[in-house]
Amino acid sequence: MQTQISVPRVPVHLRAGDLVEVLSQEEILATLDEHGEYESLQFMPEMLQYCGQRLRVYKSAHKTCDTLTSTGMRRIDNAVHLQGVRCDGGGHGGCEAACMTFWKTAWLRKVADGEPPARTTGPEAPEDARLLPLITLNARGPKFEDGAERFRCQATELLRSAPEVLPLLRLGQFVTDVRTGNAGVAWTMRAVGAGFYNRFQGLSVKVLPRWARLRGGRHWGFLKGRAVGKTPEVNKGLQPGDLVRVLSRKEIEPTLNEKLLNRGMGFDAEMARHCGRTARIARRIDHIIDENTGRMIYMKSSCLVLENLICEGAFNANCPRAITPYWREAWLEKVEEGAGRG
Repeated sequence: MQTQISVPRVPVHLRAGDLVEVLSQEEILATLDEHGEYESLQFMPEMLQYCGQRLRVYKSAHKTCDTLTSTGMRRIDNAVHLQGVRCDGGGHGGCEAACMTFWKTAWLRKVADGEPPARTTGPEAPEDARLLPLITLNARGPKFEDGAERFRCQATELLRSAPEVLPLLRLGQFVTDVRTGNAGVAWTMRAVGAGFYNRFQGLSVKVLPRWARLRGGRHWGFLKGRAVGKTPEVNKGLQPGDLVRVLSRKEIEPTLNEKLLNRGMGFDAEMARHCGRTARIARRIDHIIDENTGRMIYMKSSCLVLENLICEGAFNANCPRAITPYWREAWLEKVEEGAGRG
């Protein structure tokens, strides 16, 4: 197996909007260990197509939200997200989650606008024979007892690449958000305020009687599930390409139980920020990798992804991960073309 064969590159300090060039396959191979990782972060098969390309930094990925164990934010070193670069699932059984990929700065070269390419690489480059098998092999773990594939990706291995919990009181993280261009000062102040409010509400639920809790102990956004009994399943026949409007909170809350779930799928304050907006349906989601187990799961009823509507981290400590929310048809209504966008 390939071992790390060169001294790791000095980390590049990157800001949102910086122009970078993804290193050649040979250069990236030299940074990877026998697991196809650098600093415990996988270089995945879906990332190979970007070698040699020039892209803009979307945001610094110096922290990320923990979607595995819900510990909050976690620190990750020397990483960024690149504009428009999401995992296409090609190396992971066609997973449709379309996660924003993490890129170690050791895999990138900062360049100036108009600067000529450092070198030319292509699919016939001789290093393909060494890099592709390494990163493809490590995209899977031992199969499950029933023979199903067990997948490994940046999402399933997040706790290894970001092992340190980043408490809200570690206020330096928010200074970094502003310095790297991830967020402005006003946006950041709101995120900090919402974070402290949610901590207070969580504590109040544990120690205060129900009558003494502020707004019933609900987190920022103050959503309240109002469904009586089983949450409804709604099929409106919506299709990719349709223009839809996100319903109001008042219309959505009756579809949610007390845990803000509709048939197991959550609706949160980040999604509620999009209420009233119009967008096109980008695609349906039928199967994704379960981040906790690595098993491909197939949804009993598919959900929808809307174009350009992402989690912006407004109430989640400025998380830069830009996760695409999943929408039930019960939360959307089709609108006529020409009605405009919210």
